[in-house]
Amino acid sequence: MFPTLGPVPTHELFVGLGVLAGLAILTVEARRRGRADERLLVVVTGTLVGGALLMRLGTWLQHLDLRANATLVEQWLYGNRSVLGGLVGAWIGAHLAKRLIGYRERTGDLFAPAVALGMAVGRVGCLLTEAPGTPTGGGWGIVLDAPTAARLGVPPGVGLHPSFAYEIAFHALAFAVLWGWLRHRPLPPGEMFVWYLAAYGLFRLGVEWVRGNEVVWAGLTRPQLFLAATLPLLAVRIVVHARRTARGREPQEVMT
Repeated sequence: MFPTLGPVPTHELFVGLGVLAGLAILTVEARRRGRADERLLVVVTGTLVGGALLMRLGTWLQHLDLRANATLVEQWLYGNRSVLGGLVGAWIGAHLAKRLIGYRERTGDLFAPAVALGMAVGRVGCLLTEAPGTPTGGGWGIVLDAPTAARLGVPPGVGLHPSFAYEIAFHALAFAVLWGWLRHRPLPPGEMFVWYLAAYGLFRLGVEWVRGNEVVWAGLTRPQLFLAATLPLLAVRIVVHARRTARGREPQEVMT
């Protein structure tokens, strides 16, 4: 486990590389679809700002007693980073930016492969710097020495699930499917991003069992509780949109 790679902290380095990779893919796809104009730049800015804010602040409200939570300044400087919070913040930021400038075009097809690649790259930083996961029960997995294990709060000398490697593989595969196949299919506008979010939500719900996050209620972690509430909404969104499309009615935009 390496805290830094050169002058830049490892986690921040790979998050930055993931953002750059995603922006590159977004630029290529926007040009291919004839959507590379200055208004899209505003939408991208809103996406990045919203994602950054909720990635940092999305885990702030962890206790009903507000006094038990960190201050917003402490949360911003030292709090946990939440990928799920970042995705929600990016979605909100994109929609606020669209409302602000009156941008009516759907952008999900542009963002889906970009986000998938960005997540695959960014999660490398998590793999190198955070607790890998729960013990595998066998001899395989990531084995940490005593000092690193103590710093991360995990058992030393035993194989731990490389949960972030599982995520990297998922997002890399999702990018390959989105970029190599789905973007060339005649899909309803914006649906690629919704399908990607639903697929990631289901995957994340399962991988949480070996992630090692704190169990807070009914044997579930906070991300699992969040997904248990939001995945049904995504499922309803997909079904309703599919029915309206089948009837020849294009629904109003409800998701990027």
